[in-house]
Amino acid sequence: MSRREVAVIGGGAAGMMAAIFAAGKGDAVTVYEKNAKIGRKLYITGKGRCNVTNCCDVKTVIENTPTNGRFLYSALHRFSPEDTMRFFEENGLALKTERGHRVFPVSDKAADVVDTLLRTAGKAGVRIVFQEEVSEILTEDGAIKGIQTARGIRFYDKVIIACGGKSYPLTGSTGDGYRFAKQAGHTIIPPKPSLVPLVTEEKTDPAMNGLLLKNIALTVTDAKKGGKKIYTDFGELQFMQYGVSGAMILSASAHLRPMERGRYSLQLDLKPALSEEKLKGRLLREIEARHTERPEQLIRSLLPGAMVNSFVKKLGINPDKRCSEITKTERQSIQKLLKSYTLTVKDFRPIEEAIVTSGGVCVKEINPKTMASLLVRGLYFAGEVIDVDAYTGGFNLQSAFSTGVLAGESD
Repeated sequence: MSRREVAVIGGGAAGMMAAIFAAGKGDAVTVYEKNAKIGRKLYITGKGRCNVTNCCDVKTVIENTPTNGRFLYSALHRFSPEDTMRFFEENGLALKTERGHRVFPVSDKAADVVDTLLRTAGKAGVRIVFQEEVSEILTEDGAIKGIQTARGIRFYDKVIIACGGKSYPLTGSTGDGYRFAKQAGHTIIPPKPSLVPLVTEEKTDPAMNGLLLKNIALTVTDAKKGGKKIYTDFGELQFMQYGVSGAMILSASAHLRPMERGRYSLQLDLKPALSEEKLKGRLLREIEARHTERPEQLIRSLLPGAMVNSFVKKLGINPDKRCSEITKTERQSIQKLLKSYTLTVKDFRPIEEAIVTSGGVCVKEINPKTMASLLVRGLYFAGEVIDVDAYTGGFNLQSAFSTGVLAGESD
């Protein structure tokens, strides 16, 4: 087949991978990135470290992709987590695997992931046009004709839409891809936040705003299912003015569907290393050692100082009594609250604060074996613009890389 002219809209993870692999098969590729640099969102993933993938098999990726995971079957078999790791290492980026099989650059710098993509694209002959925003895609007789920018019309044989969802709009993800897809006649599944902080019914004590708790256990229950456990995790949680955030909460949020006020509860085990019996012994010893002190001092020996006032208020114990006056029932209440500090979920934070977007171009209108539009010849999709989203752990980036490779290579 003759050399084709290909436009990739969006210089993120999916777009850059699409461009590299399209150029690798001989196409003339131009990436249109409206920002001044590529990979703006990559810079902030994994707290600036960039969790590039998960060291697992294809089946595990699909299992960790609750929205349309099976749609990724062909893309993941073409470009698996193993392929992702090989790609980066062969192009000069050393990787390491951490807890939960999460893969990061050895340098712990997301910028190195972006630099690797940029360098590899350059070697492949990809042309990148910065700060030129695509305003619309052009079609004629059911096929791609080109794109329109402020500088005029550009003609292309193939256009790959890879400009993300609606999360983190400051990085350029402002929903442009949905608009382009609608222009082409595609159905857009309404975007919703996924991997997002949670608003709670309980007001956060100002002293706790920003407090980060490490090594705690989380259990999420669903009141509509009789209090059934729907998610458990262990790790970090951060109290915010509106509620809670942190890695565990972002992961948990993907399980809270549909979101209904008051339906879901978060139970925090603040002392997961201690069994009920060991915690009981610890409390008895602390009460004995602090028998002349107030309950506040007892709690201070067990929790961060910022939590003390809020915890004592939740207990409802007279703050002026002495530890020696704490009753058996009150001690049991302290123990119960330490093992099950409960918060009620009110809502998600806005989609602009979500790590990824759930929703997007309907997968029934995309060929899963090529990422090609089933409505317009020469139009392809890759990455978050598609109605596919996964849990945290590198699965979303793997989806972006895999769909990008397939869209780039396919004719």
